[in-house]
Amino acid sequence: MRFVFVTGMSGGGKSTARKMLEDQGYYCVDNLPFSMIPIFIEMAYAGAGKMDKVALCVDARSGSDLSELEHILEEATMKGYPYEILFMECDDEVLIKRYKETRRAHPMAPKGRIETGIARERKALAFLKGHADYIIDTSNLLTRELKAQLDRIFVDDKEFKNLVITVLSFGFKYGIPSDADLVFDVRFLPNPFYYEEMRPLTGNDAMVHDYVMGFDVAKEFLKKLTDMTKFLIPNYISEGKNQLVIAVGCTGGKHRSVTLALELYEALKDNQEYAIKIEHRDIGKDAKRAGSAT
Repeated sequence: MRFVFVTGMSGGGKSTARKMLEDQGYYCVDNLPFSMIPIFIEMAYAGAGKMDKVALCVDARSGSDLSELEHILEEATMKGYPYEILFMECDDEVLIKRYKETRRAHPMAPKGRIETGIARERKALAFLKGHADYIIDTSNLLTRELKAQLDRIFVDDKEFKNLVITVLSFGFKYGIPSDADLVFDVRFLPNPFYYEEMRPLTGNDAMVHDYVMGFDVAKEFLKKLTDMTKFLIPNYISEGKNQLVIAVGCTGGKHRSVTLALELYEALKDNQEYAIKIEHRDIGKDAKRAGSAT
């Protein structure tokens, strides 16, 4: 029997997670009144042969004091009913944007500001987040990436460390990514841009990749960068970090940064302690600018 509480910030992706768990064979119940939760838990375990996977979504919409849930969970533990908590997290700025796009009021500030509702909800959910078995930050997560993380936890039953790493290439002339935790400047490497045959290509192309990585300084830098990153990641996990953005930049974000970002991603991708993805923020911007200028 696997019983999962799905909770977290309103607008953080709970509904999407619930639908995905349903697709994985979970019997899902959404927004059950708190007074009925103890009865539901007992019923679920009494009929464990019929329902071996249950997900219960709980959040601020119930209208109840969320502190009641803490007592319910304590009671479940005392009665020997094991459970897991999946907490859907999201940055305030992203939550505000999502609410404005949908034109919905926040459930904890129906007639007030969205920011006020988010702050109230964070305070109310602090104990749940503190006891969560899994924290998934959806601030920069695509739907397919969320599905991959849920599959990892609830289908493949692999250990999950709550950390999502984004290796991000970018161009300094377009600005340093505002969400970057670590920024590395690779403009010291020889630039393929000055060779006409490589100018329209990117670090995804073998010619550019082989040119950049053909220099000993690039190989040495990659080794040192990989060693440092592998040292840092377990410490970030221990500290409770959910998102780590490693930004690698060159002038235009097309050649050198893409090559080194790809190499770093390849060096880190096989570790099972975290989820990892790669993004190339500015890889096509030079081409767009050239096209608009003609």
